[in-house]
Amino acid sequence: MSTPLPAAGPLPDGPFNLSALGRGLTFARSLPDLAAALDPADGGRTAVVQAPPGTGKTTLVPPLVANLTGSGQGRIIVTQPRRVAARAAARRLASLAASSVGEAVGYTVRGERHAGSRTIVEFVTPGILLRRLMDDPALEGTAGVILDEVHERGLETDLLLGLLSEVRQLREDLVLIAMSATLDAGRFATLIGGPDGPAPVIDCPSALYPLEVRWEPTAARRLDDRGVTRPYLSELAQTAAAGYTGTLEADPEADALVFVPGAREVSTVAAHLRQLLGRTADVLELHGQVPAAEQDRAVSGRPAGGRPRIIVTTSLAESSLTVPGVRLVVDSGLSREPRRDAARGMSGLVTVSCSRASAQQRAGRAARQGPGTVIRAYPEAAYAAAPAQQTPEIATADLTSAALVLACWGTPGGRGLTLPDPPPAGALADAEAELRAIGAVDEEGRATDTGQTLSRIPVDPPLARALVDGAPVTGARTAAEVAAMVAGDFRVPGADLVRQLARLRSGGDPGARAWSQEVRRLERLAAQQARGALPGLRLDPGEAAGFIIALAFPARVARRVAGSAGEQYLLASGTRAGLPADSPLRGSEWLAVADVTRAQGRAAAGTGAVIRAAAPLEAGTAEAAAAHLLTESVSAEFSGGRVNARRERRLGAIELVSTPIRATPAQGRAAVAAALAAQGLSLIGWSPAADALRRRLALLHRELGAPWPDVSEPALLKRLDEWLGPELDELAGGARAAGINLADPLRRLLPWPEASGLDELAPERLQVPSGSRVHIAYPEPGDDDARPVAAVKLQECFGWAGSPTLAGGRVRVLFHLLSPAGRPLAVTDDLASFWAGPYNQVRAEMRGRYPKHPWPEDPWSAAATARTKTRSPGPDTGKR
Repeated sequence: MSTPLPAAGPLPDGPFNLSALGRGLTFARSLPDLAAALDPADGGRTAVVQAPPGTGKTTLVPPLVANLTGSGQGRIIVTQPRRVAARAAARRLASLAASSVGEAVGYTVRGERHAGSRTIVEFVTPGILLRRLMDDPALEGTAGVILDEVHERGLETDLLLGLLSEVRQLREDLVLIAMSATLDAGRFATLIGGPDGPAPVIDCPSALYPLEVRWEPTAARRLDDRGVTRPYLSELAQTAAAGYTGTLEADPEADALVFVPGAREVSTVAAHLRQLLGRTADVLELHGQVPAAEQDRAVSGRPAGGRPRIIVTTSLAESSLTVPGVRLVVDSGLSREPRRDAARGMSGLVTVSCSRASAQQRAGRAARQGPGTVIRAYPEAAYAAAPAQQTPEIATADLTSAALVLACWGTPGGRGLTLPDPPPAGALADAEAELRAIGAVDEEGRATDTGQTLSRIPVDPPLARALVDGAPVTGARTAAEVAAMVAGDFRVPGADLVRQLARLRSGGDPGARAWSQEVRRLERLAAQQARGALPGLRLDPGEAAGFIIALAFPARVARRVAGSAGEQYLLASGTRAGLPADSPLRGSEWLAVADVTRAQGRAAAGTGAVIRAAAPLEAGTAEAAAAHLLTESVSAEFSGGRVNARRERRLGAIELVSTPIRATPAQGRAAVAAALAAQGLSLIGWSPAADALRRRLALLHRELGAPWPDVSEPALLKRLDEWLGPELDELAGGARAAGINLADPLRRLLPWPEASGLDELAPERLQVPSGSRVHIAYPEPGDDDARPVAAVKLQECFGWAGSPTLAGGRVRVLFHLLSPAGRPLAVTDDLASFWAGPYNQVRAEMRGRYPKHPWPEDPWSAAATARTKTRSPGPDTGKR
């Protein structure tokens, strides 16, 4: 529940004319309520602003807070999730305030700053504010912080919410506002509130005009195992061109937005639209890799007399920007979101269906300044099946940078910090392990001096480490170039980062200008922070990129899998990944991989993962860059009936050298024990004698219990040293399993003096009336219902009335009475009953079939024999 609002009063005076700024903006009507909620006389310093897109909250809230706090109290910092949004918001507010950017209103984004000593309102990206907090936890000189678009649940914005809530415990004068178009207002009000309760929530009525929703799914599939399909992008462009042509007929001043998931799709759709529309419209591209000037051109209004504009964009234009003049939105319904694959140790962006909230935000772009239309180029059922809200980035992203921020803040793992959602335990543990590996945190998770240094470099910690440690080897300029390239998330044709670096150096890549700016900044930092060079390392110039990447991501150093036609690689982490079919890197023996993602089909070369960006390097360079992963060990295993041992040198999971050696007795014995535990005693094999003895002992244990031993497989494996010790030593010394007979070892388990009665309690053979000694087949150990079986020809049992027993009379022998040909005629454990009844039927059926064998009418008085009648010693008393 939010705090009740005090009565609204007049708007405060100050450096900004709020009445002039708010002219025509819906949120102007909510300014008095917000001013009252933030009145320090009532103890108010926090608020949650919930206002739909286009109402003017981003334009009006910062100057209101500046007027409330007074120009001498400090600067108002406003975060925007994207650089283009920060620049656009600053330019709009500066224009409305009749000021130049960099004076009363300014902005700071990565690699670009337009703010000075007279700046009152400064728009920044969340990453900029995080680094300022690391340098100045009290935010001296800052009177208020406004976190915009918190509903997007970006990782850095989530961290800021937690950190700034702590700052306010020390600085009660600091104004803190969370703003969004759509969010769980009550939850965020509690999050940034104080001891007196949740922060007040300021709502604003919707400013959207009527919106027509049209569903126009394409015939082509949107996604396959390689991502967004080219046929879909082609049809999407045709849908957009047709829709925009119709829109222009009704409103020649209308512009359009086309939403696709990533930079590659923006370029592809834009190229199709230029072919379809010719010179009838300007087709602009808007994504993070487009130069700043082109971004600003896309988000500015159509110049007077200018041609109609159709802007192809990523989710960058979804919620934090108002693009003037847009009356048509064409939406692919796709977005690119971070995902972490813990099993393979990979993180990256994947293409997924956008949430329903995102789809609504996109649609709203068309109805901010007048009636509009959204064309959703996918089925309505796909919209219904999409998640309601975007997944918080903290739940899916790599947390290495976040973990370093938390460690430097003094709250390792976020313990004790109030965050919108806690970081997932598994992802956090992996991130902290990586930070420990580069020396950024200690065993308790606290930031080290190295960690503090890396936190001041505006790239992910692994790249920052590579920049600092690699600069003395490659030179600061080259290290900065590679780090800026990898951090820039460029699309890399053929996955070849060396060629990509050449394109950037030559200016042939659209993002080369922004990359050059970042290189200059990182070069300065590298020169300031660089540490000692790796001793004795000499690099071929072509290896510099691979070396820096390997320093940053040692677990992704990869070696070609022999016999894979140069397309499959094994990473030091143990993951297998494939190169794209068109990659010029195919066949390289060693790679340093900067980006690897999950994939299926041909793109992954049958591995389940595909290398998106990599650079070649030599074996020695790989070992130097990933030296902490080098191990030497002796491995022994029992295979092929004997112990085999090898001395191995590995780089993580990659085998470098493997040499056969003779195992020590301890190594051999451990290998045998491990093999037996995994595969059982069948690995050695049960000889007929050993198997027979084991079955006899199993019956006695089943019927009599102790001291007769348990000879089941698990029990025997537990007592290996007790009964199989000498043989284990023989096997460990190199003897073959085929030479081991388990009968003698098994006798070591016989209990004494009870063992003297073994042949009486469980004899191997049973003497029958004919004089033959018939083998007794004992049941398999563990079969609690089976009985010993004696298979004997029927004629050998004539006159036998008593049924023999074993185990001291506890178990009756089960007879399989056989025909002269050895086929079963009857099964019984009661011979007397058999002679008295079933025998007559057997005799009637068998005497004609086997006339040479005796089938007497009276089996009680007939002589038991194993012979035919002609060979029988006595007269034949049977009748034919």
